Amino acid sequence: MHKKLKRYIPFVLILLASISSCKNVAESEKEEEKEKPDTEETSEDPENKEVALTQAQYDASGIVLGTYESKNLSEVINANGYTKLPPQNQADVTVFMAGIVKSIKVIEGQHVKAGQTIATLESPEFTKIQEAYLISKSSLEFLTAEFERQKTLSEENVNAKKVFQKIKSEYEIEKARFYSLQKQVSLLHFNETGSTGIVSSVSVTAPISGYITEVNIKIGSNVQPGNPLFSIVDNTKMHVDLLVYEKDLQKVKPDQTVRFVLTNQDNAEIHGKIFSVGKAFENETKSVAVHADILNDKQVLIPGMYVNALIDIGKNKVDALPVDAVVKADGREFIFVLEDDSHSSTPDSAKEMKGEESRYHFQRIEVKSGTTQLGYVQVTPLQNLPKEAKIVLKGSYYIQSHLLKSEGGGGHEH
Repeated sequence: MHKKLKRYIPFVLILLASISSCKNVAESEKEEEKEKPDTEETSEDPENKEVALTQAQYDASGIVLGTYESKNLSEVINANGYTKLPPQNQADVTVFMAGIVKSIKVIEGQHVKAGQTIATLESPEFTKIQEAYLISKSSLEFLTAEFERQKTLSEENVNAKKVFQKIKSEYEIEKARFYSLQKQVSLLHFNETGSTGIVSSVSVTAPISGYITEVNIKIGSNVQPGNPLFSIVDNTKMHVDLLVYEKDLQKVKPDQTVRFVLTNQDNAEIHGKIFSVGKAFENETKSVAVHADILNDKQVLIPGMYVNALIDIGKNKVDALPVDAVVKADGREFIFVLEDDSHSSTPDSAKEMKGEESRYHFQRIEVKSGTTQLGYVQVTPLQNLPKEAKIVLKGSYYIQSHLLKSEGGGGHEH
């Protein structure tokens, strides 16, 4: 039995040595695999992806190019308010005497100038005033001459003082009556030159220049003194009234810059400057009205427009872009930059001969965003960009969607 075992011992030793050798080879291969870089896992798509648009795609996208704007987005006070007109730039048109509307010469929305005739009225009372005015004027001319004559005679003791006193009294009474009628004729816009022509109609004129906002009459309407016939506004002196709460009141001062947007318009930024800070709380809101002039009023503004505003109380400005310039994808933020050589300078005729088409190449650059205010966001690119870089301010989402489409729908856009 022992002899048989001894016979198998060499074979067992050889088997064990073989197993040990295989184990060492396997461990060596594992070490090599660890040291060898995993190219499949570490290889990633380049971060700055490129997108090419044809001329037709570029034209249809509405892309707007630009660069950074310097904005104060942190040292500011947020405020809401309304556009407002001072009372001297608003007018109700009324009449001093009752009458019937003969003609209306304007419509709502029409611009008028101060003194322009906007309607005419008729009334028998108008003729009576003109008659009284002309009679008084004639009487005053006679009494003036008689007064001067009696005054001379009285000084020379030719006639009694009593006669002179009577003429003087009649003269003073007629003079007061004449001036009263003259003022009424002036208010009613009659001819004051002394012409005997008496008219039965009067002109209603605009007291200020501006736009007609209301027409409260029609042909044949019986108008009464004090009732508004028209309303006129002059929007050239528009300002904004902002409500600032008590905690921020000490930081607000005249001459500070105000930036605001019209929430229901195209969000175009408008600049203004504070000219007055209220001295009492508005109603029970615990807020004070801050008044600001509008500096760039190219937009069509009307009273009562709601605004969101920023009052600049510091000078900490940062590079900012419109919020539409930044797109989000895969949990990161990007902007698009037009490459310098993306639009060839080859003449269009030469391109047509070669069968080429104009193409615009955009590079996607990762950025980090910061404070967002009034449609602008602080943007810091994660790589250096040249100062003259043409950044896509509007149309970034169109380019991003084109990028996803060209990748076969890959990526996840937020």
